[in-house]
Amino acid sequence: MRALRFDRFGGPDVLEVADVPDPVAGDGFAVIAVKAASVNPSDVKNVAGAMEWTILPRVPGRDFAGVVVAGPPEWVGLEVWGTGGDIGFTLDGSHAQLLRVPVSALARKPAALSFDEASAVGVNFVVGWVGAVETAAVAKGETIAVFGVSGGVGGAVAQIARSLGARVIGVDLVAPSASTPAAAAIDEFVPFDAETPATGAEIRRLTAGRGAQVVYDAVGGVTTPAALACLAQRGRLVVISAVGTRTVEIDLVDLYHRELRVFGADSGKLDASASAARLSLMAPRFETGEFRPLPVARHFELAQSDRAYQAVAEHTAGRVVIRP
Repeated sequence: MRALRFDRFGGPDVLEVADVPDPVAGDGFAVIAVKAASVNPSDVKNVAGAMEWTILPRVPGRDFAGVVVAGPPEWVGLEVWGTGGDIGFTLDGSHAQLLRVPVSALARKPAALSFDEASAVGVNFVVGWVGAVETAAVAKGETIAVFGVSGGVGGAVAQIARSLGARVIGVDLVAPSASTPAAAAIDEFVPFDAETPATGAEIRRLTAGRGAQVVYDAVGGVTTPAALACLAQRGRLVVISAVGTRTVEIDLVDLYHRELRVFGADSGKLDASASAARLSLMAPRFETGEFRPLPVARHFELAQSDRAYQAVAEHTAGRVVIRP
């Protein structure tokens, strides 16, 4: 098969398309013909050497959608989707014509989604679900402020929180485009201002001075002070990233007087099987259209994979998909 490979860390130029042996099913594994595989910012970071658990040489790529071509008879021929913190890091990934995954990682693709659309769901919605539902336990009637709402994870969190009955306030440098799912999921939008406490003050104004019960910070670092300022008494902050700086100052007296709670959520800790379980929980919402992936902006053939990675590195709006 043809696969994207890298044997050293660096920019997109270290990637090469090569002929490699076809993966083999058996011993609890199945083989998927990859129809579409999106490129995530974490894939770009992986190639750059930012993921310390990556084992080289490696085929990158976390998210995928395709058809099972070998494995248990009851799965062969079925359309599946998935992601995982092991795929593309310790196991060969989805930026290839064929992908080998544990049978326990197989999850039926929602029929309502195309292969392209399904391949753009994985990381965004899995970490969104884990952070909002399992970690912060967002409840009906609560207010959640989503930092980075115009991005993939932020847009997913907005939809998840809305489905739970929460009031959703989106925060970002620019508002999500009217055509995106995030735009329909938020109740209000607040522009992020890193220079002044304006972001926190505006969210408190919108919540009658109380603040948000939950803040999901899909940016982190430069946004953390504002995210903390947005929280209500006993509020919960979920952080999944750190942009601009890895360290921030926290007023500990303020933290304990307000009884704030700070959580980290890391999709890299969820392997393909654990991720499949979350995707299966969300699949009915994709079937009904309650959940929608971020629109696919650009498509690339496998031979153009370096361009796909460069497009993500340059912060292309929307999702970038490789069609092996």
